[in-house]
Amino acid sequence: MSADMREFFRRLVAAVARRARLRTGLRWKLSAAIALVGALVAVALSLVVHNAARVSMLDNARDLADERIVVAQRNYELSGRLNFPNAQVDDPALPAELRRKVEGGRRATFVADRPGGASDIWAAVPLNDGHVMSLHTGFTDRSSDILKDLDQALVIGSIAVVLGGSALGVLIGGQLSRRLRKAAAAANQVANGETEVRVRDAIGGVVRDETDDLARAVDAMADTLQRRLEAERRVTADIAHELRTPVTGLLTAAELLPPGRPTELVLDRAKAMRTLVEDVLEVARLDSASERAELQDIMLGEFVTRRVTAKDPDVQVRVVHESEVTTDPRRLERVLFNLITNAARHGRPPVQVTVEGRVIRVRDHGPGFPEALLAEGPSRFRTGSADRAGRGHGLGLTIAAGQARVLGARLTFRNIRPVGAPAQVPSEGAVAVLWLPEHAPTSTGSYPMLPDRPTGPPRG
Repeated sequence: MSADMREFFRRLVAAVARRARLRTGLRWKLSAAIALVGALVAVALSLVVHNAARVSMLDNARDLADERIVVAQRNYELSGRLNFPNAQVDDPALPAELRRKVEGGRRATFVADRPGGASDIWAAVPLNDGHVMSLHTGFTDRSSDILKDLDQALVIGSIAVVLGGSALGVLIGGQLSRRLRKAAAAANQVANGETEVRVRDAIGGVVRDETDDLARAVDAMADTLQRRLEAERRVTADIAHELRTPVTGLLTAAELLPPGRPTELVLDRAKAMRTLVEDVLEVARLDSASERAELQDIMLGEFVTRRVTAKDPDVQVRVVHESEVTTDPRRLERVLFNLITNAARHGRPPVQVTVEGRVIRVRDHGPGFPEALLAEGPSRFRTGSADRAGRGHGLGLTIAAGQARVLGARLTFRNIRPVGAPAQVPSEGAVAVLWLPEHAPTSTGSYPMLPDRPTGPPRG
């Protein structure tokens, strides 16, 4: 997969990750939402049931009081004596509202609330002699006990609803969170170059929801981008391939020109064009992920010393710790030379190469790498800021990074500043660090080919 596509998917994964922050709180948020709704519903229903039960009990109590006051009235009018329990004539504690109703000539009942939530049940009826008979009873203990038991049952039921809603929220949220995590992990794999991974297959399941729609959209987008990038890569490779013949002819024709300054200029530009065409072809091959590493066992310090000294004696080479590695010498040499060329072209001498175990460092003493390169990595046809531009087409570090991936190595870039110095302080140099793997190239998108028989150390 190309660097552009990997960068796109990194941004996509970052966007999904921002959504997937829900994964750390999704189940709890969903659980809290369901529990809150359940609690509100339970409280509302509890209030309705409590009030309905209380009203019903009070209505029954008033009906009973009304029946008793009728019996008390008949006994009083027949016997002339007041011999009914809780019944009185012209009771001074009779509520004023009830008294007004009775004085209107009709029998009535009344409920009076006392402090503490208790209720008094009043019933009154006008007598033939102009007096008022009233009956005063309280809300029975049995009714109070029934209401207390009902309230207790409603509280327990409400708690059960809240706990059940929370558990349901955790279950549903956990399932959705797992699907989102699987989708994010699969998208990360695609961003890392595993183009055969499909997000929809990764999340699995038989339930079809918005997560499936998102997964299908990501898969379709990945396929479309892959096809477009592959088409662009083929076009780039085809153009570079077609340019090789005329450029080679141009270089041959330039070599036949008579000696002189014009001939030197033509030859220089023709060679630069040939180098550019070859670099573009190499970038296209690296983007196609079809490159294979041919592995050999080499002594890294000795190899780097011989190759660098043969190419540029002015480069300082220091071997801190020798190490035997299994790698592709040709590709390692390509990475090493590109880093040295970049340091010599854009930095300032001395250029220093240090070998320590499986780590190779290439340092210059120039203005440092541009911030865009440090943040995003090498980008083709971008040579950096004006203070480090120099000549070139910006393909050297791109090729170095691509070849490092084929080797299974990691290539990093950083600037050297004094300890504790702020960012605006100029750099004291740039350093590129190549970290070779411990066990040959792996998980790079390439498939290294080991030689059929052991080979000797490469020749210098």
